[in-house]
Amino acid sequence: NVFGKPKKDTDFLPYNGDGFQVLIPSKWNPSKEVEYPGQVLRYEDNFDSTTNLAVIVTPTDKKSITDFGSPEQFLSQVDFLLGRQAYFGKTYSEGGFDPDSVATANILETSTPEINGKKYYYLSVLTRTADGDEGGKHQLITATVSDGKLYICKAQAGDKRWFKGARRFVENAASSFKVA
Repeated sequence: NVFGKPKKDTDFLPYNGDGFQVLIPSKWNPSKEVEYPGQVLRYEDNFDSTTNLAVIVTPTDKKSITDFGSPEQFLSQVDFLLGRQAYFGKTYSEGGFDPDSVATANILETSTPEINGKKYYYLSVLTRTADGDEGGKHQLITATVSDGKLYICKAQAGDKRWFKGARRFVENAASSFKVA
């Protein structure tokens, strides 16, 4: 920079919610859509609403995220985050899906980092539907338990946008999520 100060990273803006912090991509806008019970925050890409971030806070009797079992067992208890199959008719090998199924979810990666003494679950899931919309959705889920509340941050992008640059924004947002 000719005039001295180095340029700041303006791609993300810090957001401090009630008991949590997350970095929001600066080109995303707040959304009034409420997808989940307990949702306290939702931002979406200003170009494509499939690319979005939501924070859900719900009461729990669990003392730690590990009380839910493994990350895979936890996901089975919050599978509503991945969406529900809406079609229940007869199908045969629709796009490689099992008979009578038009959706699938595959866990790509899990980890259990510890941040400031709290255990977190991080899951990367690829969901696909028979309609072929976006080639599937990459869904990143970061979750922990604090003060009798389950905190979940879910960030997602369609497969096509994922490989056209949305990946960096979704991954950075999901990995920045922390409880106070």
